[in-house]
Amino acid sequence: MRETSTCFFCGERLVSGKGLLSCMYCGQEEVDNDICPDGHYICRNCREKNIIELIEDFCLGSNSQDPVNLAIQLMKAPHFKMHCPEHHFLVPAVLLTAYSNTISAERKLDKWLLAARFRAEKVPGAFCGTHGSCGAAIGTGIFISLLTRATPLSGNEWELSNSQVGRSLLSMASYGGPRCCKRVTFISLLESGKFLKEKLGVQLNIPEIITCTFSEENKQECLKEKCPFYPANVLS
Repeated sequence: MRETSTCFFCGERLVSGKGLLSCMYCGQEEVDNDICPDGHYICRNCREKNIIELIEDFCLGSNSQDPVNLAIQLMKAPHFKMHCPEHHFLVPAVLLTAYSNTISAERKLDKWLLAARFRAEKVPGAFCGTHGSCGAAIGTGIFISLLTRATPLSGNEWELSNSQVGRSLLSMASYGGPRCCKRVTFISLLESGKFLKEKLGVQLNIPEIITCTFSEENKQECLKEKCPFYPANVLS
């Protein structure tokens, strides 16, 4: 079969040849003429959704306990930008999903995601540079505050959610700038996993090693060898 372009998800060369493909985000089956050898496909409906809707729908349909894998799958969607405020919702959404699947609280997930979306949308883009507080880190606070039902008048719950944001920010800041939405997303998920196990006794299925596959999209701002997720560092 004739080779065409590359797969948005794995980078493999697509081949031309009509086939029935299943969407990796919603499971809907469609016939298409460009086929990834590994079966990766996104349906027309999911391609037309805005990223916030895609995140929410994908999370509601997932049984994964690994927030990093969930985030990577979503960030590889062809219309998910390298840098965008949608990461502010992505972080709490995948954490809530993995947590929900870990403790079997699926019935709460739709309400949690709705609340997380509402809160995350109040954090504008470029917040890391203009306010000194990365939206991905704030997303970890949204996650903890929803789990603990924290309010401005809470005691321990208030402490936990603010401590989580603080830990995430300090870890991010230790690598310096410029910003990278992928780097801070990975850091937020790792810090949340450690915090959740330490403070609430719940262990998510988070990989020990994370390799970033987005560095080529971040040509001007990637820290490269200074980033803990840069492929050359992970593989060395």
